[in-house]
Amino acid sequence: MATASSPPVVRTKPVAPFSSFEWMIALRYLRPKRKEGYISVISLLSLLGIMIGVAALIIVMSVMNGFRDELLSKILGLNGHAIVQSLSGNLDDYNAIAERVRKVPGVTRVYPIVDGQVVAASSNTNSGVIVRGMTPRDIAGDAPIASTLSPHALARFKAGDSVILGSRLADALQLVPGMRVTLMAPRGTVTPFGVTPRIKSYVVAGTFNLGMSEYDKAFIFMPLAQAQLFFNTNNGVSGLEVMIKNPDQADAMAGAIGLAAGPNTRVLTWQDMNSSLVGAINVEKNVMFLILMLIVLVAALNIISGLIMLVKDKGADIAILRTMGATRGAIMRVFLIAGSSVGVIGTFLGFVVGVVFCENINAIRNFLSHLTGTDLFNPEIYFLSRMPAEINLGEVVAVVGMALVLSFLATLYPSWRAARLDPVEALRYE
Repeated sequence: MATASSPPVVRTKPVAPFSSFEWMIALRYLRPKRKEGYISVISLLSLLGIMIGVAALIIVMSVMNGFRDELLSKILGLNGHAIVQSLSGNLDDYNAIAERVRKVPGVTRVYPIVDGQVVAASSNTNSGVIVRGMTPRDIAGDAPIASTLSPHALARFKAGDSVILGSRLADALQLVPGMRVTLMAPRGTVTPFGVTPRIKSYVVAGTFNLGMSEYDKAFIFMPLAQAQLFFNTNNGVSGLEVMIKNPDQADAMAGAIGLAAGPNTRVLTWQDMNSSLVGAINVEKNVMFLILMLIVLVAALNIISGLIMLVKDKGADIAILRTMGATRGAIMRVFLIAGSSVGVIGTFLGFVVGVVFCENINAIRNFLSHLTGTDLFNPEIYFLSRMPAEINLGEVVAVVGMALVLSFLATLYPSWRAARLDPVEALRYE
């Protein structure tokens, strides 16, 4: 009795997401013939657009990060993370208040200061400045200041009747350590004829250079005891500078510091005193990100137009591939590879250019300044002596990721359109 034989089992190899022939055709389309040169130009412009956009985003975001970090480090290097002040003038019982504030969890240092505005004069010129009274020990404990002092400045400062000037102020007054500077305070001795300005001469013990022109040309450090006498604070101080472990938590800790300081006091954090500056930097950073992201978007639109023109030009090729057995998915992957390759290459080149530029930004700035004969980063305008650039890994990943996503999305519609092309209709019009 004959039995029906079972049908043979057909074993097929698993289909790779992108086969070799799809890569071969896609890369071939990226190298068009001479008559298709306009498509090559569009692809090149798209690649350059993505490269420039990604590089510009990385550079601008890094410079904004560096500018913010550098500026805040200078601000926090000279000022505390928070300051405790009296609501009724000078802070008299400051030693007891300082002891209570030091016990607040997270507080690392507390030290008294006396601040006042004076006119500093030399034999050549004069300038309005801010005098800050601090003890030698507190200045030595403030690393950003102590690390920039000129040689032997702190040793001379401990002598008492001496001051430390910002380097730019010393240059403006044409003073060097060992010379004398005259300070004039508007509030001085009370006489029958009114209040006369207090005028006193001090020895220049040395200079400091924070690298921020706003401070280097307008600050003078004076021993705390001398500042109390000069400004008639009656053994009181202007306030207590408070340093904490994490400066970003200053606002959260202000309440605990205020409770420790007691009544009739107020606590101001560095965010309160520099809110407009920090807010302006953050707004500029976000706006620049959105504006420069438009460059990448325009480049992605160029990918769309270039692929649409390529699909239209390769209609006959697509029809022949379909008649030879290529599936719609294969055709779609061909153009996905062609379009995405432009985005990936452009993004990679932009990443390399952006990182290399950021790592050598000051050398490039100096070269361009020498080439053009202009100062491209004037410290008097930007407050900093060098152009900072701080590469943030998270932001770089976000920029590269957004560029790749936009490039991929730009290839979807042209690839879908190529896959939907009717072979009969395409060959009929050839």
